[in-house]
Amino acid sequence: MTAPESAAVTTCFRHPKVESHVRCTRCDRYICPDCMREAAVGHQCVECVKEGARTVRQARTAFGGRVSAVPVVTYVLVALNALAYLAELARPSIVDRFGMLGAGLEDADGVHYLWQYPYGPGVHAEGVVAGQWERLLTGAFLHMPPTEGIGIMHIVMNMASLWSIGRVVEAQLGRARYLALYLLSALGGSVLVLLIAPGTMTVGASGAIFGLGAAYWVMGRRLGYDMRAVNQYMAGLLLWLVISAWMTSWQGHLGGLLAGGTVTLAYAYAPRGGRRTLLQAGACVALLALLVVLTAVKVSSLKAGAA
Repeated sequence: MTAPESAAVTTCFRHPKVESHVRCTRCDRYICPDCMREAAVGHQCVECVKEGARTVRQARTAFGGRVSAVPVVTYVLVALNALAYLAELARPSIVDRFGMLGAGLEDADGVHYLWQYPYGPGVHAEGVVAGQWERLLTGAFLHMPPTEGIGIMHIVMNMASLWSIGRVVEAQLGRARYLALYLLSALGGSVLVLLIAPGTMTVGASGAIFGLGAAYWVMGRRLGYDMRAVNQYMAGLLLWLVISAWMTSWQGHLGGLLAGGTVTLAYAYAPRGGRRTLLQAGACVALLALLVVLTAVKVSSLKAGAA
């Protein structure tokens, strides 16, 4: 009698030197313990798990954004505002250089004057009219110094509002749409300041936050919220716009409100389907283009000596 022929040895397809007797339930290849991943039935290999993850549709919000449990963008925006405020405290000149200012004059000693055109040789232009377009956004990350206006309460109130309403809006819009909304609202506030009060220095995230408030109202209408609570919030926001006009920039608040409402209307009512994201992005680009054109026209008129 001869001994029976020994059974063939099977090995892992990823590790040929490792003996294996378990097959992937998806591709039927042998896999070793290091390559096994738990599945609903049996085990799958690493490649099949990755392929399955790519084919699973990610959950989307009603406005097309990806569902996210952590409001990362809101956290980052609060942190950036806080860091900018600490920088202001360390170097107050940051406000003069990066606060929102449409048009002003500065002499060699750093003394600031109201804009007039033409201006003499002893001064030079500063602000957006001098090509400092970055002020349109940087001003939205700065706040009143402790010794001016409402002082430290300016940033405290703004960050409390951003923390409260920002997390709600970000959860519904998704991170990319939310960030675009925030920045366009901030920009809209600055542009209206430029158009109406170009000689006024303004700082603060209020314009962007008013844009978030408008977004919350539009979202409530679109999603069928109990509008009593939403309308109460919106009424309080508008009341604050009026009451705070004497100590803050109502132009920045109103500009942010209008820009935020416009962007969110595009988000909320863009037709569902494969082209929804493209239409929403197109609306944001169109608003950005409008704000840039308005800025350029106003700067040209200031340089020509118009008010």
